[in-house]
Amino acid sequence: MPSLRQFFSHRLIWLALLVSLGIGALFARSVWTIRSDEWNYAIQTNTNLAQTLERSLVWALDSYDKSLLGVAREVSRPEVWALPQDLRSRVVFDNSLRMLGAGDVLVLDAKGDLILDSGSAVPRKANLADRDYFKAFQTGAHEGLFIGKPVPSRVTGLNVLPLSRAYHHPDGSFAGVVVGALRLSFLNELFGSLDLGANSGVNLFGGDGVVISRFPYGDADVGKTIAGSSSFLRFQREVNGTFVGPAALDGVQHLYAFRKVGDYPLILNVAQAADTILSKWYRSALVLGGFALLLMIACVGLALLFVRELALRQKVSAQLREAEHDVRTILNNLPSMVGYWDAQLRNRFANKAHFEWFGIPPERLRGVHFSELVGAERFAANEPFLRRALQGEPQLFESTLRDVHGTPRHIIISYVPDTEGGSVRGIFVQATDISERKRMEEELFDEKERVRLTLQSIGDAVVCSDAQGRVTYLNPVAEQLTGWQAFDAAGHGVDEVLSLRSADQDALQPSPLRLAIDRVTAVEAVRGIVVHRSTGQRFQVEATASPITDRHGAVTGAVAVLRDVTEAVVMAERMAHLAQYDALTDLPNRVLLQDRAQLAIVQARRDGRSLAVIYLDLDGFKGVNDRLGHDAGDVLLVQFAQRLQTAVRASDTVCRQGGDEFVVLLPGLDGAEPACVVARKILRACDEPFVLAGNPVRMGLSGGIALYPQHGDTFDALSRHADSAMYAAKRDGRMRFMLYQGPDAAPEVVLRDAAGSSAP
Repeated sequence: MPSLRQFFSHRLIWLALLVSLGIGALFARSVWTIRSDEWNYAIQTNTNLAQTLERSLVWALDSYDKSLLGVAREVSRPEVWALPQDLRSRVVFDNSLRMLGAGDVLVLDAKGDLILDSGSAVPRKANLADRDYFKAFQTGAHEGLFIGKPVPSRVTGLNVLPLSRAYHHPDGSFAGVVVGALRLSFLNELFGSLDLGANSGVNLFGGDGVVISRFPYGDADVGKTIAGSSSFLRFQREVNGTFVGPAALDGVQHLYAFRKVGDYPLILNVAQAADTILSKWYRSALVLGGFALLLMIACVGLALLFVRELALRQKVSAQLREAEHDVRTILNNLPSMVGYWDAQLRNRFANKAHFEWFGIPPERLRGVHFSELVGAERFAANEPFLRRALQGEPQLFESTLRDVHGTPRHIIISYVPDTEGGSVRGIFVQATDISERKRMEEELFDEKERVRLTLQSIGDAVVCSDAQGRVTYLNPVAEQLTGWQAFDAAGHGVDEVLSLRSADQDALQPSPLRLAIDRVTAVEAVRGIVVHRSTGQRFQVEATASPITDRHGAVTGAVAVLRDVTEAVVMAERMAHLAQYDALTDLPNRVLLQDRAQLAIVQARRDGRSLAVIYLDLDGFKGVNDRLGHDAGDVLLVQFAQRLQTAVRASDTVCRQGGDEFVVLLPGLDGAEPACVVARKILRACDEPFVLAGNPVRMGLSGGIALYPQHGDTFDALSRHADSAMYAAKRDGRMRFMLYQGPDAAPEVVLRDAAGSSAP
């Protein structure tokens, strides 16, 4: 019995499909025949319409040309110009000029000035010598009727199509131009009785492609050109006919019926939009197609319903329907999409969430293949999971989809196999929307990633702690500064990981992080020293700290920012040193010497003692520079400075004045003899030759001495006097020291060469 039902059901399905295909083919043939009839009728109608409009235009242009020819003939007669003005106007402009759509006729002289006007007894003032038609006749480049480009009339202000003829003197020379105007509004009125539908109309072009009239588009496109377009080239090539193509101005697909207007350089076309021609056919095709589709679906649907009813007739019971209702009620109210798909991946059950996600009611999903619900691309992505589920392996994974409303959803999907007797009968599918949770996770991750990247990219060290002062984070700069790795420091107290010491006493300072936590306020920048954990390297830092609070104001931790100012401090110290010491010899410069001299003078005045200022100059220093170069001279200055420092006391000051001049300050003396003792040591320091560029070089020395308070009570006075004594020593033979004796006395030699004796 089941095999018999299966046999009939298969035959019925095939029969329904064949009947459906037959219905579809019959309706398709009918619809296509209707379309061909509509299109052929449009071609015939538009061709006839173009021919009728062309004949009307030819008649109008011929009539107007005859009138212009009559006017040209009259104004060429000399006797006409001998008539009074009013009689001349009546003779020239007779009633033959009164034509529908025609504007005023104007007579221009050889200069283009208006001399006769059909619209006014007294000619209006105008010069039209710049018009294309006037130039054509004036140069003799044209004969007969000239149709100009559409322009606004300078006399009336209306958009017109100029029609003109030349007239001549009795001797045949050019006398002027007779020009008439065909109002473009006349063409709009001529075409105005036509209704060709949307995006359709009648166009009139000049032989050069210039737009003269476009109905029903108004005058917006008048004067534009379509020369060179594929449509216009076909107008010029075929003279008259029909074809389908896009419009050059708006790109709309049209059926063109076009004709050349008589012997005039004009082209007329009737352009009807293809969609307008077929609009009725579209509606008919839609109705007939829908009806045919309905019949086809109905035919197949009836067969399927019959087969389904035949297969399930004996299996349906009231108890099963009630149980199914209860299960469906529960599943429809779940916040997840739940369905059952058989081993062939066809739907057996779907709750209402399928409608919210895919826009398909659950009842329409019954028997639908899984690929038809999710689409080919998503089915290909899910196929590996489906295949493993059909093999008995439960699947759980995350995915994303865009529902019927265009809303992206992030979902977690589970495939649970339905097994019986070791074989899989189908799959229970549950999909839960976790978009909100995922969005929050991604936002939290993005925020943490931005913070992490920011902290890793900044040049300052950042240390974070919790509310108990335990380290929770170190950025890479903080790791380099402290010697702790972030994972190693986590959980340790901030005092252990980051301890600040004072720069002068090396004593521990209060932790800025703990102060920020305890005070619940930001701690201003403090200076201190951080010692590297493993290398012992010391870094001078400037540290600030701020507490971290939640939205209720409770402290949840703190963050400290440490800026490495080691190089800045070293640079500041270096700059301070350079401000008071010579860059080459590292001896005190004149600024530091003056400070020490002032203090020494004050001390000597208080103790009633003396001090000496000695000026020194190397003999022959310039020759060393000239022979061995300035680098050798610099080496000589450094070696001499070192010998000077070994020859004086620790309390004395040796200063480089500049070049090869040096100054020695000797405080706390008792007269001139101690100064002479120091001078003797200095002179002996030059006994040994200096080694310059591998060569021994002997150098001489000259010096001058001034004493406080005998020779001055200020450092400037002592400096001048010692300097003058030094120059006297150089003049007197060098390799000696001379003591200043006053403004009216010559300095006295107190020490002469290395073996000489002093003479106080």
